[in-house]
Amino acid sequence: QVQLVESGGGLVQAGGSLRLSCTASGSIFSINRMGWYRQSLGKERELVATITNTARINYADSVKGRFTISGDNAKNTVYLQMNTLKPEDTAVYYCNLDSRGSTYWGKGTLVTVSS
Repeated sequence: QVQLVESGGGLVQAGGSLRLSCTASGSIFSINRMGWYRQSLGKERELVATITNTARINYADSVKGRFTISGDNAKNTVYLQMNTLKPEDTAVYYCNLDSRGSTYWGKGTLVTVSS
């Protein structure tokens, strides 16, 4: 079993910053990719950013230039630095991990951006 634990969510004013962290533990043999997705009320879950084990990075267009994903392989941890936050960034942010064809999800951390 693989467990993902997210932290760092909270309430912030528009224009502010937050940093999310996600640490993976358990039976991890290899990590192909980690990343962040988000889901706001009434909408489907959407990709925010991902990073592969070769440091290939992908961002959603809506966060490019504002969010930065990074990883620490030694700690099995992925971070999401979110700057210049907007009210439309309000959502539950979920950590995601792909390993040997299996996908794992964290329970999510709520980010609320007030206007």
